[in-house]
Amino acid sequence: MVNRRPAETAALSVVVRVRPGAGRDRVGGRYEGPHGPALIIAVGAPAVDGKATEAVRRALAGALGVRPAAVTLRLGATSRDKVFTVTTDSDETLARLVALRDGSA
Repeated sequence: MVNRRPAETAALSVVVRVRPGAGRDRVGGRYEGPHGPALIIAVGAPAVDGKATEAVRRALAGALGVRPAAVTLRLGATSRDKVFTVTTDSDETLARLVALRDGSA
Protein backbone atom coordinates (compact mmCIF):
# COMPACT_ATOMS: atom_id res chain seq x y z
CA MET A 1 0.00 0.00 0.00
CA VAL A 2 1.28 3.46 -0.93
CA ASN A 3 0.66 6.38 1.38
CA ARG A 4 0.10 9.65 -0.43
CA ARG A 5 -0.50 13.09 0.87
CA PRO A 6 -3.89 14.37 -0.16
CA ALA A 7 -3.58 16.87 -2.97
CA GLU A 8 -4.08 20.45 -1.90
CA THR A 9 -7.02 22.21 -3.47
CA ALA A 10 -6.37 25.61 -5.00
CA ALA A 11 -8.74 28.27 -6.26
CA LEU A 12 -7.55 30.07 -9.38
CA SER A 13 -9.03 33.34 -10.62
CA VAL A 14 -9.41 33.17 -14.38
CA VAL A 15 -10.10 36.38 -16.29
CA VAL A 16 -12.07 35.76 -19.50
CA ARG A 17 -13.12 37.83 -22.50
CA VAL A 18 -16.30 36.36 -24.04
CA ARG A 19 -17.16 36.40 -27.72
CA PRO A 20 -20.77 35.21 -27.92
CA GLY A 21 -22.54 34.19 -31.11
CA ALA A 22 -19.39 32.76 -32.73
CA GLY A 23 -19.58 30.23 -35.53
CA ARG A 24 -17.93 27.62 -33.32
CA ASP A 25 -16.67 27.29 -29.76
CA ARG A 26 -12.98 28.16 -29.34
CA VAL A 27 -10.74 28.68 -26.30
CA GLY A 28 -7.47 30.50 -26.73
CA GLY A 29 -5.87 33.87 -27.20
CA ARG A 30 -5.14 36.89 -25.08
CA TYR A 31 -7.07 40.11 -24.53
CA GLU A 32 -5.87 43.01 -22.38
CA GLY A 33 -9.07 43.70 -20.49
CA PRO A 34 -10.13 45.75 -17.50
CA HIS A 35 -9.30 42.90 -15.08
CA GLY A 36 -5.86 42.23 -16.60
CA PRO A 37 -4.76 39.73 -19.26
CA ALA A 38 -7.79 37.65 -20.21
CA LEU A 39 -8.30 34.31 -21.90
CA ILE A 40 -10.53 34.67 -24.97
CA ILE A 41 -13.41 32.21 -25.21
CA ALA A 42 -15.72 32.26 -28.23
CA VAL A 43 -19.03 30.39 -27.95
CA GLY A 44 -21.92 29.85 -30.31
CA ALA A 45 -24.48 30.63 -27.62
CA PRO A 46 -26.14 34.05 -27.76
CA ALA A 47 -25.66 36.64 -25.03
CA VAL A 48 -29.23 36.20 -23.81
CA ASP A 49 -30.48 34.97 -20.42
CA GLY A 50 -27.03 33.78 -19.32
CA LYS A 51 -26.70 31.24 -22.15
CA ALA A 52 -23.30 32.54 -23.26
CA THR A 53 -22.01 32.63 -19.67
CA GLU A 54 -23.03 29.00 -19.13
CA ALA A 55 -21.44 27.96 -22.43
CA VAL A 56 -18.23 29.79 -21.44
CA ARG A 57 -18.20 28.11 -18.02
CA ARG A 58 -18.44 24.67 -19.63
CA ALA A 59 -15.88 25.50 -22.35
CA LEU A 60 -13.43 26.79 -19.73
CA ALA A 61 -13.85 23.64 -17.64
CA GLY A 62 -13.23 21.44 -20.69
CA ALA A 63 -10.17 23.38 -21.77
CA LEU A 64 -8.62 23.27 -18.29
CA GLY A 65 -9.50 19.62 -17.71
CA VAL A 66 -11.73 20.15 -14.68
CA ARG A 67 -15.37 19.31 -13.99
CA PRO A 68 -17.86 22.07 -14.87
CA ALA A 69 -18.92 22.16 -11.21
CA ALA A 70 -15.38 23.33 -10.33
CA VAL A 71 -15.87 26.54 -12.34
CA THR A 72 -17.98 29.35 -10.88
CA LEU A 73 -18.65 32.89 -12.06
CA ARG A 74 -17.31 35.52 -9.65
CA LEU A 75 -17.68 38.81 -11.58
CA GLY A 76 -19.30 40.02 -14.77
CA ALA A 77 -22.64 38.26 -15.13
CA THR A 78 -23.80 40.72 -17.81
CA SER A 79 -20.41 41.74 -19.20
CA ARG A 80 -18.12 40.33 -21.87
CA ASP A 81 -15.30 40.63 -19.35
CA LYS A 82 -15.75 38.01 -16.63
CA VAL A 83 -13.80 36.52 -13.76
CA PHE A 84 -14.29 32.84 -12.92
CA THR A 85 -13.00 30.88 -9.96
CA VAL A 86 -11.63 27.45 -10.82
CA THR A 87 -11.18 24.98 -7.97
CA THR A 88 -8.57 22.34 -8.74
CA ASP A 89 -6.11 19.98 -7.11
CA SER A 90 -3.94 19.64 -10.22
CA ASP A 91 -0.72 21.56 -10.77
CA GLU A 92 -1.30 21.28 -14.53
CA THR A 93 -4.36 23.56 -14.54
CA LEU A 94 -2.36 26.77 -14.22
CA ALA A 95 0.06 25.62 -16.93
CA ARG A 96 -2.87 24.87 -19.27
CA LEU A 97 -4.36 28.29 -18.58
CA VAL A 98 -1.11 30.09 -19.37
CA ALA A 99 -0.61 28.02 -22.53
CA LEU A 100 -4.13 28.80 -23.78
CA ARG A 101 -3.95 32.49 -22.94
CA ASP A 102 -0.37 33.25 -23.92
CA GLY A 103 0.15 30.67 -26.67
CA SER A 104 3.14 29.01 -25.01
CA ALA A 105 3.60 25.29 -25.42
